[in-house]
Amino acid sequence: MDLDLATALADARSEYDKMVAGDWYRYRYGPELAEMTTSTQRTCRRITALYDEDRDAALAMFRELLGTVGEGVDFRPPFYLDYGHRLHVGDRTFVNADFLTLGGGEIRIGADVLIGPSVRLYTPTHVLDPALRPDGWERVDPIIIEDGVWLGGSVVVCPGVTIGARSVIGAGSVVTKDVPPDVVAVGNPARVVKDLRAG
Repeated sequence: MDLDLATALADARSEYDKMVAGDWYRYRYGPELAEMTTSTQRTCRRITALYDEDRDAALAMFRELLGTVGEGVDFRPPFYLDYGHRLHVGDRTFVNADFLTLGGGEIRIGADVLIGPSVRLYTPTHVLDPALRPDGWERVDPIIIEDGVWLGGSVVVCPGVTIGARSVIGAGSVVTKDVPPDVVAVGNPARVVKDLRAG
């Protein structure tokens, strides 16, 4: 979807409302966006500081920060979020240290997902026109990680990607397009190298 500058500039909605709708918005022009990300990042730091002293209290703060959190979710700090309420995590999912979600796109992580260290989930796409890019135009696309997925360490998932149930993404891979269920995908860009149903 290309940016129609005249239409985007005439849009009277808040930058947050445009972001949530998946439309073009200017992240540098929405004071509410800066407020949300600053508050979320501050809470992430508080959870990290609290984790060693009182794990239950840290988990309670984690639950309050996110959109939804299933039963039996476990995580290791530190982690970094832009908009905690846009992240949903299913039952028994494990999130390892140095996890980062970027941008305001909705992210849905299913049940029984294993997330390795230093995984990055990126939801924003910036405008390609170099003359418009300094104005901060971007839009977000959701990311869906289905049940039973394993993301190896340092995996990057790009905007709009769905990773199918039970699939494995090899360490260091960059996932630029959807991955079907029950496969192993590796590389940059990630490509399917094994069908897990084939044995």
